[in-house]
Amino acid sequence: MARQPSGTVTFLFTDIEGSTRLLAELGPERYSEALDAHRQVMRAAFEHYDGYEVDCEGDAFFVAFGSAGDGLAAASEAQCGLAAHAWPDGHEFRVRMGLHTGEPLLAPPKYVGIDVHVAARIMAAGHGGQVLLSQSTRDHVDVRVRSLGEHRLKDLSEAQQLFQLGEGEFPPLRTLYRTNLPVPPTPFLGRERELRQVKELLLQKDTRLLTLTGPGGTGKTRLALQAVADVADEYPDGVFWVPLAPLREPELVLETAADALGAREQLFEHLAARRVLVVLDNFEQLIAAAPEMAALLDVCPGLDLVVTSRERLRLAAEHEWPVPPLERSDATSLFAQRARAVGADPVTNGVVAELCARLDDLPLALELAAARTRLFSPEQLLERLSQRLDLLKGGRDADPRQQTLRATIEWSYDLLTRDEQALFARLAVFAGGFTLEAAEDVCQADTDALAALLDKSLIRRRGDRFWMLETIREYASERLAESGETDDLDRKLFQRLLRQAEMAEFGRQRRSWLKLFQAERENVRRALTNAQSDQALRLAASLSDYWFIPGNTNEGRTVLAALLERGLDAPKHLRARGSVVAARLAIFQDDYDTASQLLTLADRLFAPEAPGRAEVPLLQGWIAFLTGELERAEALLKSALEEARRTNDRPLLARALRNLATVERRRSNEGRATELLEESLALARESGDESGVVAVLADLAWNAACRGDYAQAERLATNVLQDSDEDLDYALPAIQHTLALALVGLRRPAEASAVAMDALHSAHAERDVIAIAANLEVLAGVSAACESAPVAARLYGAAHALLSDVGADPTELWLARHAYNTFLEEARRQLGHASWQALTAEGASFGLEKAVEYAIDAVGEASFS
Repeated sequence: MARQPSGTVTFLFTDIEGSTRLLAELGPERYSEALDAHRQVMRAAFEHYDGYEVDCEGDAFFVAFGSAGDGLAAASEAQCGLAAHAWPDGHEFRVRMGLHTGEPLLAPPKYVGIDVHVAARIMAAGHGGQVLLSQSTRDHVDVRVRSLGEHRLKDLSEAQQLFQLGEGEFPPLRTLYRTNLPVPPTPFLGRERELRQVKELLLQKDTRLLTLTGPGGTGKTRLALQAVADVADEYPDGVFWVPLAPLREPELVLETAADALGAREQLFEHLAARRVLVVLDNFEQLIAAAPEMAALLDVCPGLDLVVTSRERLRLAAEHEWPVPPLERSDATSLFAQRARAVGADPVTNGVVAELCARLDDLPLALELAAARTRLFSPEQLLERLSQRLDLLKGGRDADPRQQTLRATIEWSYDLLTRDEQALFARLAVFAGGFTLEAAEDVCQADTDALAALLDKSLIRRRGDRFWMLETIREYASERLAESGETDDLDRKLFQRLLRQAEMAEFGRQRRSWLKLFQAERENVRRALTNAQSDQALRLAASLSDYWFIPGNTNEGRTVLAALLERGLDAPKHLRARGSVVAARLAIFQDDYDTASQLLTLADRLFAPEAPGRAEVPLLQGWIAFLTGELERAEALLKSALEEARRTNDRPLLARALRNLATVERRRSNEGRATELLEESLALARESGDESGVVAVLADLAWNAACRGDYAQAERLATNVLQDSDEDLDYALPAIQHTLALALVGLRRPAEASAVAMDALHSAHAERDVIAIAANLEVLAGVSAACESAPVAARLYGAAHALLSDVGADPTELWLARHAYNTFLEEARRQLGHASWQALTAEGASFGLEKAVEYAIDAVGEASFS
């Protein structure tokens, strides 16, 4: 037998695909014989390359190799041997294999460490006959392999590059591809029994709502995340995480969930026909929203919910699962692992086990204690913590585990220096995490003190943002209240957000500011809640574009309505600005009556020469345009032009010109529309409105396509794609759509197909139904141009149906004016009226997911015959 490799080791995991089915088809006796044959083939390959068999359980192997080349060669030889073997009645044994190279710890005759888990997860992502390898294995071999791109494995790790040996075609990997599950800071340890039980509950058909209950710090969230990641294959439309800890208003639960799922605020409609699993994390302070969860489950039969909460929701569909403390062996392993992470190396002896027992085997308490092992030995920790726990644990009506956790947090706090304690308390002002710059600005944070809090596990870091676990932040908030600094820090937080909002509104790089504010969402909510009404109105009005981010619009309307009602004594110019922003949001949601009332109010409040006054007739003109009153729209927009010129409001002047161009284009006056857009472009550039520049360039490209100048449309669209960076997301779908149209007009359908397919993938990821329909329509034109008339008809029908489903008017589709209309007319002629109608009806029946899947499979790379 080969010796156990050490140092840099390559792990190979294997597993038979469909072994349960094979057992049923062959019967126990014949299956056992075939399984033995499989093992002989595999072991022959392993022995040929000095493989060390770590484990063999059932139909799976775990083998270690001293070099990546040997591991890969053994996997290849094993696959060849399996393919050549004569299996009974043609029941081929197809084996999936995964390789990963690392430097694991030896625990003879086995190994320990994250590399073992990574290798197993890579294998689990594959299919029978497929050999997958990690980037680390790829770096150690000189063999041609096929890149499969980046994938998140079900251990919730960061995405990593995976490769395939050979050119075989297999289904998509079994990885987390439709998810927003966060990447935990540490690997999942222990809890194998609990994880298995939770997964078994989730896989039962009658479990629609599973609530994991327990005090803070028991590991509810971590267990829930791992369980849903492991069952992700059962949910083809994705698994998603909705963090609720910062929320205090139950009415925000559905909006927050819609945002996390990319539902653009129509959560019930978004989920109605999807098979989705959603984790609602930290629900306890929002129990009043529980009935809405019951309604959601009733309307959405493919939806399952996992909730973490300190108390159950008390719903009829609910299955409660109380999360227990860790098993003692898991607790000691967690303590040792976290201690090693801070540079200590404690021996997991009886002292560590006793320490874990005193901490009730609570994961967060263990982590806080382990963070101190650089200073204290386990014996010293046990002595000091035991004294503190005996002193602080009291009150017979309180949960003992909650008392233990609080005592542990307080002990960690008392060990901080005075400056560290002060900063720890001040950081509680941030409801949604913070950047280093924000901590320095609002809390006068010292970087050494911040680093100390990070080292002691009292704050955490993800990317460029820091945050506190909710249980720890609750304690920090108490210390902040005792300090008397809360009002002062809230004022500083508000002032920082207001400065940033007004820079976003009037300065350059508006889109990057909006991304920042999306990360600051919970801090914005805190600032709006705690500020005086006139100041809150100033901030809310300055966040105009922020409220248009999907998931924010309903909240923006609610906030502004409340502030306008509360702030009747606020300065008139603030109320006028707030009314205009509220009107824009109402227009966005097709509530033209409310928008008109708000604009009438703003018109009365604005002073004659006030900046921003021109936006009133501009928005009134846009309402007229949207309701088909072109003459009235033109008159109002011209009035806005005059007002903007009189007050020298260049950004508003640019917007008014752009809207007038839209009116002219509707009248088929593309030449006049182009003149207006060029004037608008010059003004946008002068005023530094970068996103406005991108939007006007996209309109100019569109205008060129509409008048048949496809070469000009291609040049403009391509220039925008090449020259724009952070502001491009504002108009990317429109630019891609225009470019695809131009390429069809230029008789380059293969390029058009590639652009439209890329846009379709982006729109699908964002769940933007209108953009999906628009790109299906482009692909219909591409198919028609390539003489694929049946495909064109199905995609055309699917695009119309999707627009009808969301209340859009299919007669407003771009088909009537665009380059590929002639091709579609030819496709109709070729098929005949009856066939065209039947095929478009078939496409209309697809629904969103099938329509996208059909487009991807059917279009491919097109070419003229």
